[in-house]
Parts: sequence; structure tokens; C-alpha cells
Amino acid sequence: MSYDPSPSYPHRPPPPSQPHPPYPSHAPSPSPFAAPSSFAAPASRRAPRRAALGHHSDLRVLRSAYRWQRRTATLTALGYFTLFLLLSAYAPGLMTGSLIGSVPTGLMFALVQLPVTWLAIALYEHTARRRVDPLADRIRKEAELDARRRAAR
Repeated sequence: MSYDPSPSYPHRPPPPSQPHPPYPSHAPSPSPFAAPSSFAAPASRRAPRRAALGHHSDLRVLRSAYRWQRRTATLTALGYFTLFLLLSAYAPGLMTGSLIGSVPTGLMFALVQLPVTWLAIALYEHTARRRVDPLADRIRKEAELDARRRAAR
């Protein structure tokens, strides 16, 4: 896995996990018939295993970006609707008053609900394209590479 230093992806991947010896570290006493250390067997050239994809920090970053995306769109739409309901319930004088000519303020607030909903949808799509989709694409590509590497073994 390579690190992308672009500012759109500020998180570094975790270091690869180090392989652990299969047995405890207490080695037997050296034998007088053992080969000198310069003739020791070469170390394994196999790449160290990485942590499973499910525990990867990229998934945590993706979940938080998606969570932020949902909150932004939801609070935009529901926040305006809640404001409309609260004003209708607790400020009836404001809502029945005229804003432009003979059009009541409550009707204007209700008509503005549609553009606010479009704004929430546009915010949702914008944050998806800007934050969530690039992370998801990166994780998908890494998963495909991992699957190819496992199949090649």
C-alpha cells in the first residue's frame, strides 16, 4: 500500500504489522556443532502481513466522512422544517402577518421549504463527491489489490 501525500487524503496508513516468532523467545543453548552465524539461513523474503481490511483506519475515516455527510444534509432539511413548525406553533402572529402584499409569512416559509430541500440534496451530493466517494474508491482499489495478492499465493 502506498501513501498518497495529497491534501485530500491527510491520513497515513498504519505501519505493516511485524511477524511474530511462532515460539517463545527463549532459545536453546548454542551447540558446539552449530554453524557460525555467518552461514545462517537467509531471512524470509515474504512481505509482512498487513492488518485485515476491516480494522484499517481508512474505514474509520470513511465512516466519519459519511456520518458528517448525513448530518449536514439531515440538519439542513429537518432544521428548516423544525424552525417552520416552531414558528407556526409559538409565533402565530408572525406567521399570519403579511410579508409581500397580501401573502402571509407562513405561506412564504412553506414555499421556501422546497428550495431548502433541494439545497439539502445538493449538499449531500457535494459532500459525497468531495469526501466520501474518493475514500470509498481508494478502499475498494486496496481491497481488489489485496484479493489479487491472496489469489496469487
